[in-house]
Amino acid sequence: MKTQSITKPLLRFLSGSIIAGLTASVPSVQAEDAFWTALTGGKPDFSVRYRYENVDDDLQPREANASTARFTLGYKTGTFHGFGFYGQVENVTEIFSGDYNHPARPQPGVATVVDPAGTEIEQAYLFLDSTALGLGNNEVRIGRQEITYRKAPFHRFIGTILWRQNWQTFDAASVVNTALPDTKLSYAYVWNVNRIFGDDAPNPLNDFDSNSHFLNAQYTGFPNLNLEAYAYLLEFDNAEQFSTNTYGIRANGGIPIDETVKAIYTAEYAHQNDAGDNANNISADYFLGELGAKFKFSGPVNSLLLKASYELLGGDGGADRFVTILGTNHAFQGWDDRFLITPGNGIEDIYFTAVVKALGAKFVAVYHDLNSDKNSYDYGSEIDLLATRTFNKHYTLGIKYSDYNADQNAFNTGAIAADVSKFWVFAQLKF
Repeated sequence: MKTQSITKPLLRFLSGSIIAGLTASVPSVQAEDAFWTALTGGKPDFSVRYRYENVDDDLQPREANASTARFTLGYKTGTFHGFGFYGQVENVTEIFSGDYNHPARPQPGVATVVDPAGTEIEQAYLFLDSTALGLGNNEVRIGRQEITYRKAPFHRFIGTILWRQNWQTFDAASVVNTALPDTKLSYAYVWNVNRIFGDDAPNPLNDFDSNSHFLNAQYTGFPNLNLEAYAYLLEFDNAEQFSTNTYGIRANGGIPIDETVKAIYTAEYAHQNDAGDNANNISADYFLGELGAKFKFSGPVNSLLLKASYELLGGDGGADRFVTILGTNHAFQGWDDRFLITPGNGIEDIYFTAVVKALGAKFVAVYHDLNSDKNSYDYGSEIDLLATRTFNKHYTLGIKYSDYNADQNAFNTGAIAADVSKFWVFAQLKF
């Protein structure tokens, strides 16, 4: 019998029993008043993001032109005896132009944009703030939820893939504990992954039928140093080739040089093995090293960040490669998304980043030099450019461009040997 077949009904029974017990433990009139106050005293949220995306891909004869809008509407109740509920609905609508290919609506010969139209329940979870019950510093969630462990958008292993219009969420039971000083301990059991390709995409693009465990520990008690350790134990019944166990450690921070300059650094290592019913023999390593500096200025230019990075996702040919199938991979190896799934020979990415904040806007430029791990041949290079401006905290305008130039050599074959460029214009309103 599968673990998740027992877990799902058990979680439903426990959550229902707890609420029923709490309601029965207080006088009916008082309980009704307190429950109504919690129900109506919550907080709504709303967002809309319009985006035009053009894709010129040498793999397809026709360019893609996708004009879409993402709407979300959510509501978080107050707490009743420490319990509350959050629900959010997401809608993606094509506006003006839907001339693009995606798995839920194939258009052969047209470049791909993974933004399927449709309406979904984005989040729906019961939460418990145990501090209100005197049970320590724990936050518990049961239901459909977003799970991340690092600042957006750099969710390397577990993320929402927030650049796409249909975000990735998890049907899960999760707990975050902050009882120890400067320490955050997180655990989640995930029985389903709601992927970005939409409910109408073919299996397993629509969902991963999961029996997975996420463990993450972070400590910030040292000056100029943050520590993180993690174990992501993934098991997918409908995509066994992505069932893996990943264990890793990370250190990062900033060291002030003077009042206007701070040196920054990151060092990270992880190892990945096959797990569950994965028939492949996987033993692959991950390395990340970064050095850079942040500069503060007075005047029209507020700050400058310069950073050099080295990232390796090991590969020894075929399926023996390091894969981050649940990560926000658009933020890594270039925004053209040629390397969302690691090639069999792995990938070595040497990249340089510049971020300027000036005149109320943010400008980003990134250059990637992309090579294989096995045989050390060139994949190609990519330049990424971004400019955004946020007004009054709620309104954001942006323009973005990426250009991947594949290297033409005998070893470089398949999709990664074809050029692609993408252009975006977007506007967002969020409350």
